[in-house]
Amino acid sequence: MNHLFLLDPEVTYLNCANMSPLLKSVKEAAHEGIETRANPWKLNGQSWFTDSEILRGYAAKVYQTSADNIAFAPSASYGLATAAKNIKLKAGQEIIILEKQFPSNVYVWEKLAQQFDLKLITVKKEKEKSFTESILEHITERTGLVAIPNCHWMDGALVDLEQVSKKTKSINALLILDLSQSLGALPVNIEKIDPDYAVSVGYKWLMGPYSMSYQYIAPRWQEAWEPLEYSWMVRNKSEDFTTLTHYTSKFRTGARKFDVGEFSQFNTMPMCIAALKQITDWGIETIQSHTKQLTNVIKEFNDATGNDYGETAGHMIAIPFGKRDADQVKKTLAEKKIMVSYRESIIRVSPNVYNTVDDVTKLLNSL
Repeated sequence: MNHLFLLDPEVTYLNCANMSPLLKSVKEAAHEGIETRANPWKLNGQSWFTDSEILRGYAAKVYQTSADNIAFAPSASYGLATAAKNIKLKAGQEIIILEKQFPSNVYVWEKLAQQFDLKLITVKKEKEKSFTESILEHITERTGLVAIPNCHWMDGALVDLEQVSKKTKSINALLILDLSQSLGALPVNIEKIDPDYAVSVGYKWLMGPYSMSYQYIAPRWQEAWEPLEYSWMVRNKSEDFTTLTHYTSKFRTGARKFDVGEFSQFNTMPMCIAALKQITDWGIETIQSHTKQLTNVIKEFNDATGNDYGETAGHMIAIPFGKRDADQVKKTLAEKKIMVSYRESIIRVSPNVYNTVDDVTKLLNSL
């Protein structure tokens, strides 16, 4: 499928966890968006909302939920701040996160812990246990919130969200998910998991432009929670520009009240639509199946060198530097134009549908 992407044939790109390359269809959509922005006299009140509802529908398909449960954000941190604004816990309760979790999904909970005198519990990855097992052991009657990803951003270590959700519900704790390193590459049935909130950036596995993220807000919170800001666009009948000063306390339906202001970006929204359309056309199960074939080759390589990482997502895996000189590894791969990420003592490899076994073999032979 690499012919569908804007790829340099001299580059072996195994770094989708950092940022995806653009699909050609997404680039074409970008030109269309610029043309729309260049001709504002062709727009009417409904133009501000038409594409957003198309995009909301595609995002809902990726989450496997209703479009009414989807809202737009400029970043995952914005979305997590929206959730944090609405969370009220009692002093002494605990917030569970993972060891070396991505900073945006840590700082917000550190602030909440300070605000309500809570305790932040960091679950470490133990050799004899999966992250899921360790998380479940740490969820107790003192737990007020579990804030985790579907897989770890550094090495792809997988978390069974359905098991975690079942445990959190048994003690009436909240479950907040950052799916930035899984949504679009790893199938997720959000209604089956039933978290209170979830968010994902759109420029990694969802293959869209920077500064568009997708929020899921559980229906049970859509009335009770408050948005992070109060844009005119999220109010009832906001598409009627002749009545905007007929101020109203009513919001648009569902999770739309949580949309970031100016979410209808004429330049970039067509790009988002094109990206999610292609992903849903392929099917996320297909994407995961393809990438898992590639990371399994790396898993065999790791196993042969005594580096078993346990269960990982099919689209992301790590290779330890081991006794290799890290600077020399980086230099060698750069010279061969093999693009990966480096996270502390490991090499993070994150292929997608445009990669082949030959790409992975080239990496392993270089190492």
